[in-house]
Amino acid sequence: MTDELFRDIHAPLPDRARDLLGRLSPDERIAMLHQRQPAIERLGMAEFHTGCEALHGVAWLGRATVFPQPVGMAATWNTELLRRIGDVTGTEVRAKHAENPLVSLNVWAPVVNTLRHPGWGRNEEGYSEDPHVTAHFGAAYARGMRGDHERVWKTVPTLKHFLAYDNETDRSTTSSEMSLRTLHEEELAAFREPLETQAAGAIMLAYNRVNGIPAHTQPELVGEARTWSDESIAVVSDAGAPTFVVSLQHAQPDHAHGAAALIRGGMDSFTDHDADANPTITHVREALEQGLLTTDDIDQAVLRLLELRLRTGEFDGADDPFGTIGADAIDAPGARDLAREAVARSVVVLRNDAAVLPLAEPTRVAVVGPMADAVLTDWYAGTPPYSVGIAQGFADRYPHAQVTTVTGADTVVLTAPDGGYVAANADGSVVDTSGTTADAASLWDVTDWGDGILTLRSQASDKLLTGGTWPMHADADRVGGWVVQESFRAHVHTDGSWSLLHIGSGRWVRVALGGGLLLAEARTVADATRFGVRVVRSGAQAVADAAAAADAVIVAVGNDPHLSGRETEDRPHLYLPASAVSVWRAAREANPRSVLTIVSSFPYVLGPGVAEAETVVWTSHGGQELGHGVADVLSGDREPEGRLAQSWPADPAQAGDLFDYDTLRQQATYRHQPAPYAFAFGHGLGYTTVEYESVTVDAASVDAPAPTLRHPLFAPRGDEQVVTATVRLRNTGSRAAEELVQLYSVSSGFGIPTPRRLLVAYERVRLEPGEARDVSLRFAVERLAVWDDAARVSGAVDDGLHAGALRVQPGTYRLAAGPSADALPVSVDLTVR
Repeated sequence: MTDELFRDIHAPLPDRARDLLGRLSPDERIAMLHQRQPAIERLGMAEFHTGCEALHGVAWLGRATVFPQPVGMAATWNTELLRRIGDVTGTEVRAKHAENPLVSLNVWAPVVNTLRHPGWGRNEEGYSEDPHVTAHFGAAYARGMRGDHERVWKTVPTLKHFLAYDNETDRSTTSSEMSLRTLHEEELAAFREPLETQAAGAIMLAYNRVNGIPAHTQPELVGEARTWSDESIAVVSDAGAPTFVVSLQHAQPDHAHGAAALIRGGMDSFTDHDADANPTITHVREALEQGLLTTDDIDQAVLRLLELRLRTGEFDGADDPFGTIGADAIDAPGARDLAREAVARSVVVLRNDAAVLPLAEPTRVAVVGPMADAVLTDWYAGTPPYSVGIAQGFADRYPHAQVTTVTGADTVVLTAPDGGYVAANADGSVVDTSGTTADAASLWDVTDWGDGILTLRSQASDKLLTGGTWPMHADADRVGGWVVQESFRAHVHTDGSWSLLHIGSGRWVRVALGGGLLLAEARTVADATRFGVRVVRSGAQAVADAAAAADAVIVAVGNDPHLSGRETEDRPHLYLPASAVSVWRAAREANPRSVLTIVSSFPYVLGPGVAEAETVVWTSHGGQELGHGVADVLSGDREPEGRLAQSWPADPAQAGDLFDYDTLRQQATYRHQPAPYAFAFGHGLGYTTVEYESVTVDAASVDAPAPTLRHPLFAPRGDEQVVTATVRLRNTGSRAAEELVQLYSVSSGFGIPTPRRLLVAYERVRLEPGEARDVSLRFAVERLAVWDDAARVSGAVDDGLHAGALRVQPGTYRLAAGPSADALPVSVDLTVR
């Protein structure tokens, strides 16, 4: 064993890892298996733990640049932009690490679970319903976080969540049932590109079962993923999942058997019991003593974790090329401009039938609705250094215009049975029934987020009422937390009085005897206080008044990312909430030049009252530069570039069953759905018109490639047979066009059903007014493959997972080009021999 080979930056990384492993005692090796790895001073090894959240910027570590949610980043269809966002995120992770070495350089992002159903509570975390697009975009973001140094990674991205995880309801006990076709064409395909291209160096396992077996104990699936990369792939558990294998899933008789099954299944790191490693260490030792594990099993897991650490330059000293990044790299020059650019490029103009957009130079702008000037952050967002809401964005864009902001909340007073008004003091630290008049201390703005979920904001403190304190306060800056403390439901009694249910605790609000303080502790509605309610100012009327007096009306509605759809909570339905529809109707009836601006983590079904809205715009929760980005596009300062990477259903039935992972059987996602969507995959309008004139291919016929077990990537590999399609298009309008040219296989009539539509290539182009362009789109013939249970690959082990192959069926494929999956005006045939 060479002296300190593990510190030799010129030695092969596996050799360095094995040298370091040889210096660890058996107990030290076992301790390495927990998320919190102890310091080993004699080797100069600092304390280390896996996991730093960085889904769209650094999360949970205080001040950091906050970019659009991944579903919004995907709407840019710009992998270079995603790479740059990842680069800034990776730099800020390094900055946090410089400030506190316990901040892990093992980053838990991106999420590459497909958005096959818009009802999934974590929809905001993913990129697309298309698995190959998901993999392509996830790889771009991961590549930015990883960096381009040939030896050292800026961070080591971890792909979440392996595998087939798309529902929150009973997520640790439900089973994602799927055929080999679904597994290979849709689930595994979403993870391959980031691993094969070495953009990611780890994967996190999923809570759910896959075909009845916990995803955490599937050695064949983990082994398959590890074959895709020339780099060692570390595998971490999701939080608490090692315990769940025994306690919830009952898949193992005890925790010793559980630990053995997890390690033998390919998992390397236990994320369990928070910072307490003792239970994990005990269970692994018991498994060793009982012969359920061998020391070789443990060594293999530890080796992969050591390679992960070595990859970050941890033991390279001054030779770590990223070691000079300091704590001052947070919010560095350029980060704010990039955040604004990302929002602007992600804004999608869904409909512009009345030609309201781009806005003429208005003198009076009304921005109305609950998202009028709010910048909301989700569970995996950081703390932005500043935030610009939509109203502020328009005020900055039109400095000489009058910009009016109306949230649409009803302003009410609440009276206790003794006649006292519910009041808050100036800092919200006291909420009681001491009010005697309907002044600011007694005024509450009630926002309905849909389905009866309310928040109450004190006009005295300008903070939210929260049940997270005892007694209750009105000092919450925002809705947030793992368990939300700021949301309520009102039970309306026959006499019109309200009893308030604190949703987070399931307790009802009552007034304490004597002091009049509010407490969220009554067990039943019968024990709750009945408050009299009087509306002092109608939110709907305020919206109508502001809209009627304006030249331009921005109706800003959407979701709070902590309510009605988030981790642990699937959406109750897909419709735009009735409360948002009411705000829209109040504005639209007062002023037909209203723009429905939806800020949300997911698509909506636009039902009665809003389905025919003439002007509709969507953006995800865009982070700190939301307002500027939206104003840049709606004003016409930037041409709209955003295009949907997830379909918006015309009807909830188009989305299928949340718990059915077979999209082919239920005709779900753009690939299989026969009926037109309200807004299709790839859809997004510009402010000009683009005509698609023709599409041709460089070869009218090609040979079918041999059946394979290698999943195709979105971009062709060097050894694949490539077809080049040339699309002729022309900007026939008077403004520049930022067009997303899309090429699909639109085929039918094969022995094994193919997708109705399959995106095989795309290209972003800018066309000046009147310009015509030939756009080349390249794809590998292998992208046309479907899983064939009867096909075989020579030499492949028929182990169940590989009982079949991906095969391109001979026949005629129609290649169609256009601006979305539902708008494909030109086509050409391609024959596969």
